[in-house]
Amino acid sequence: MATLANPSRDDFAALLDETLGGAATGGFEGRVVKGTVTAIENDKAVIDVGLKSEGRVPLREFAVAGQPHGLSVGDEVEVYVDRVENAEGEAMLSRDRARREAAWDKLENEFGEGKRVEGVIFGRVKGGFTVDLDGAVAFLPGSQVDIRPVRDVAPLMDVPQPFQILKMDRRRGNIVVSRRAVLEETRAEQRSGLIMNLKEAQIIDGVVKNITDYGAFVDLGGIDGLLHVTDMSYKRVNHPSEVIAIGDTVKVQIIRINQDTQRISLGMKQLESDPWDGVAAKYPVGAKLSGVVTNITEYGAFVELEAGIEGLVHVSEMSWTKKNVHPGKIVSTSQEVDVLVLEVDSDKRRISLGLKQAQQNPWEAFADKHPVGSTVTGEVKNATEFGLFIGLDGDVDGMVHMSDIAWGISGEDALALHRKGEEVSAVVLDVDVEKERISLGMKQLEKGAPAAGGASPAAAGALRRGEVITVTVLEVRDGGLEVQAGEDGATGFIKRSDLGRDRDEQRPDRFQVGQKLDAMITGFDRSKKPNFSVKARQLHEEKEAVEQYGSSDAGASLGDILGAALKAKQ
Repeated sequence: MATLANPSRDDFAALLDETLGGAATGGFEGRVVKGTVTAIENDKAVIDVGLKSEGRVPLREFAVAGQPHGLSVGDEVEVYVDRVENAEGEAMLSRDRARREAAWDKLENEFGEGKRVEGVIFGRVKGGFTVDLDGAVAFLPGSQVDIRPVRDVAPLMDVPQPFQILKMDRRRGNIVVSRRAVLEETRAEQRSGLIMNLKEAQIIDGVVKNITDYGAFVDLGGIDGLLHVTDMSYKRVNHPSEVIAIGDTVKVQIIRINQDTQRISLGMKQLESDPWDGVAAKYPVGAKLSGVVTNITEYGAFVELEAGIEGLVHVSEMSWTKKNVHPGKIVSTSQEVDVLVLEVDSDKRRISLGLKQAQQNPWEAFADKHPVGSTVTGEVKNATEFGLFIGLDGDVDGMVHMSDIAWGISGEDALALHRKGEEVSAVVLDVDVEKERISLGMKQLEKGAPAAGGASPAAAGALRRGEVITVTVLEVRDGGLEVQAGEDGATGFIKRSDLGRDRDEQRPDRFQVGQKLDAMITGFDRSKKPNFSVKARQLHEEKEAVEQYGSSDAGASLGDILGAALKAKQ
């Protein structure tokens, strides 16, 4: 090596390049070199890499997460040269950078070959965790920690374990890894091996791992199978927790194995005897049974006859009298009811039941209790354009047709006399059990009415508003006259003010019992009795006379007109 007596700055740089074999400042910086540990001072290692001065590296950079550094004086290590000389004249060295550079080289090769890498989870960050891959720091998303969500990650921290690199970018220094991918791959390999040892119809013990609304997952020794809620028992199961609990050891039968999806379907009820065997003989059509309501829907209610055997009571078979009503308003869950077997289909595993058939037909009961001709009392439930519906015993309705409401009055007028909620009496005219109809009559209870099936009062005829008839005075009162139409017709009343046009004609005392007079029907009271008026008859006759013989100012007097009208009548 050449020597200089008084070297300049440039001469010193040239001498340094010669001494270091051409690896001056620019040659060493940014490189990974080998060095020797010359001393360990406090928490740093002093390392000689052949430069002008030694460098100091923190001992923690030599320790793998959770492990001691294990360095001794004289050990040879690889470090990264950040700078040949800092302000204190020491070389700036980094073990972490050296490990990271070496790790990146190795990881890039393994990522390209699709190999697993080993690392240690050592920290928690937003959205996941940090993993030390032998010097390179990678990001582990929370969703990639395990196959199922992990509540406590502490047992996985600081433990060397395999990971799969999902993506990496050396320029940006980003690496994303997955532990879940490794577990799924391992699990798939295990599942394939386990499934090869399983067969359909095989009976095996398993442990309940998880319960959902639709079933339970059972561990069969490293592989899970689904036990659907419908395969737990022949009886109705509303929720799997009614039958099993997490951690239970259960005996199940393998129903089906799907080799493509590696899904296994399990069953428990298949290990029991089928209660539907021989059900047709056990529950013949027409048999009356007792059961418990297990479920209510819009179209009916399910009744359990025994464990595993349920029948449906359709909404149309629930009540004789309550039509178009939700089943929940007729029966309730857990209620014990009597039912009648209507139909049995063993192949479809269906039994049709009747709730109303197990009870007496209310129309039959009514007919037995109230024969034709008997009198009943009830409340007007509804008034229609053709009659009245009356609520009767046994929660049944009877109908009074408008023509059977009152004698001598039009149906429309008779309907107008009654209101909903009114208490009325009627005669039973007919009961049709098959058609569920009860015909009633109210006019048959009126005074002087004929017996059921008889004719209307012949003498009086059918009384109509505006009709003029001859009436007989039955009683003279201060307020008017009580009269009767015809010989034995309907009775009515003539008010004092209706006895004539003039005041002197309106005295009741000028009439005698038995006297006959002509009067006009002006209407009917609420008891359906006709109201008569002599005054109305007179005014009506006067109007007719005027229309027929001319007006009073046409030359003839009113007396002449009326006289002519009376002569014409005679």
